Amino acid sequence: MIRALLWDVDGTLAETERDGHRRAFNQAFADVGVPWRWGEERYGALLAIAGGRERLLHDMQEQAAAPASALAREQLVEEIHRRKNQYYQQIVRRGELPLRAGVAELLADCAQAGVRVGVVTTTTRSNAAALLDSQLGASWEALFAVVVCAEEAPRKKPDPQAYQRALATLGLRPHEAVAVEDSPAGLQAAWRAGVPVLITRSHYFLATAGEGALAVGRSLGSSAGWLPAADATLPRVTLTQISSWYANSDWAARTH
Repeated sequence: MIRALLWDVDGTLAETERDGHRRAFNQAFADVGVPWRWGEERYGALLAIAGGRERLLHDMQEQAAAPASALAREQLVEEIHRRKNQYYQQIVRRGELPLRAGVAELLADCAQAGVRVGVVTTTTRSNAAALLDSQLGASWEALFAVVVCAEEAPRKKPDPQAYQRALATLGLRPHEAVAVEDSPAGLQAAWRAGVPVLITRSHYFLATAGEGALAVGRSLGSSAGWLPAADATLPRVTLTQISSWYANSDWAARTH
């Protein structure tokens, strides 16, 4: 039996990367007067590096205008990242990054069935809160039994720390929860914590293979295109469908 559904944020709850974080980074670059701009393709490649600060430092290695000293680079990264977060929160508060299709309905399924839900992300709490406040209302945190963000789990995915913290808070064994992720790093983080994973591919991770996942598909808002196949008579992926995938997986045997 699934006792909790644990949600990643960026790319999973909402398509935040291309039109949220990327835009905010570019606005921050302009603010501090550096000539860098991240296009869609370049930003997609940088997502292989976990963490915004880490992406900035990685990208600076190829930028002629980057400061020469490590200290100056760190200081510039901190200023860019601070401004970027401010711009990102403005974007989400304007309602420009809605929840992905099927997310709100699946959260409602869990509430009706008494299955706890959690947020498990290594983005900052302020960024996660801005998104969820804009989409679920000011009392959004009451909907979640656990919220783990970068402040509680500073080691970035694919490190399992965030999932381990969530499981400890909930008092669950790993196989009693299901993670909802979009990226290879998120998949690996959950696996390393022993948590089965449902992959809902996002804009930048359309090729996520999800080998070993309970199921892989493009959208929770549609029953079409999932492997293994979802119930085609249903218009979306439901909690019942996820429970069926779970019951027919190797993970189910671990509950006995």
